[in-house]
Amino acid sequence: MSDVMSHHFPSATFLTSAPKLADCPADTGLEVAFAGRSNAGKSSAINTLTRQKALARTSRTPGRTQLINFFTVGDPMYRLVDLPGYGFAKVPEAVRREWQKHLAQYLRERRSLQGTVLVMDVRHPLTEFDQMMMGWADENDMPLHILLTKADKLKRGAAMGVLSKVRHQLKEWEDLISVQLFSSHDRQGVEALNERLCQWLTPGHAPAPEDRP
Repeated sequence: MSDVMSHHFPSATFLTSAPKLADCPADTGLEVAFAGRSNAGKSSAINTLTRQKALARTSRTPGRTQLINFFTVGDPMYRLVDLPGYGFAKVPEAVRREWQKHLAQYLRERRSLQGTVLVMDVRHPLTEFDQMMMGWADENDMPLHILLTKADKLKRGAAMGVLSKVRHQLKEWEDLISVQLFSSHDRQGVEALNERLCQWLTPGHAPAPEDRP
């Protein structure tokens, strides 16, 4: 099933957008969500995984980034979910709080959600938003896989150093959180991400997280 699923990522297609949990597609099947601070490379990671240039918009249009975006992967029962970016958006505080509320509700209540990919810029890991996401994952016993993106921006030794430091800081959560380096620019780490998502999107399979560079 995993091998078959991996071949379906390039066939991913946009399904729908939803402003809140109540507007999301039927809560059936299996899905994996991508979350991350704005400008961390979340949309680029989805596009790299699916080998599509604009499936997830690396958006300069603020409107779409405020929505939960769903993509089918070969079959409507298997989905990738692009969650609203957080951080740099120039929006009123009340709107920001509303985003946070809907994001937390989705992560807590979405039964089809099998795991979350948390995207961090390797040069700025473990921000306040990242800590908040890890807290939600811990509270809800939700597997979390961290992508340290833009790894090509650092020399290999420096990137490996960040990876080692993040692993050390997350040691108490190693049963729930895994971490890897990733680069959309040179496709570093795509196979490791592919493997993780295939595990999560395989019915009845609940893998123990495992760190990989």
